[in-house]
Amino acid sequence: MTKVFRYAGQVALYALFALFIGYFSTAPRYRHLPPDAALLRLSFKHPGKITVECRQRSAEELAKMPAQLRAQMDCPRERSPVRVRVEFDGSPLIDDTFSPSGLSRDGAAAGYRRVPITAGEHQLKVQFNDDVRVAGFNFEREQKISAVAGQVVLIDFNAERGGILIQ
Repeated sequence: MTKVFRYAGQVALYALFALFIGYFSTAPRYRHLPPDAALLRLSFKHPGKITVECRQRSAEELAKMPAQLRAQMDCPRERSPVRVRVEFDGSPLIDDTFSPSGLSRDGAAAGYRRVPITAGEHQLKVQFNDDVRVAGFNFEREQKISAVAGQVVLIDFNAERGGILIQ
């Protein structure tokens, strides 16, 4: 008689576990965005300009250096941080500075932000500065976008393709 209760108990527990898994596989529903919203995503990886130009070492400086380190040019490795400003319908939405990666700050700066926006027609202005020696912004793009509910509007940066890309 105890074997029957033991097997019946196992079947009941397995059934409860299957119901638990079955329920949570479909409910509660996950909503990525509200029904009337789109998503604005800023995503880029870009190395900023070198912060200081290379300079020629003098003969006295070279004489003081060990023989294996005597390079004519002194070129620092540090890169500029990348500053990004995004205006959405005339008001600032993103205004952030992304530092270069690496211990010597000589790698690419990577930026990622996601902001829900309302669906519809909007004016988007994106500005990038990848050079600390330049005041203001050295890349700018202004574009009218038409965002559909559930759509992702991507802002990327690619210097080879003209700079700021809005897709």
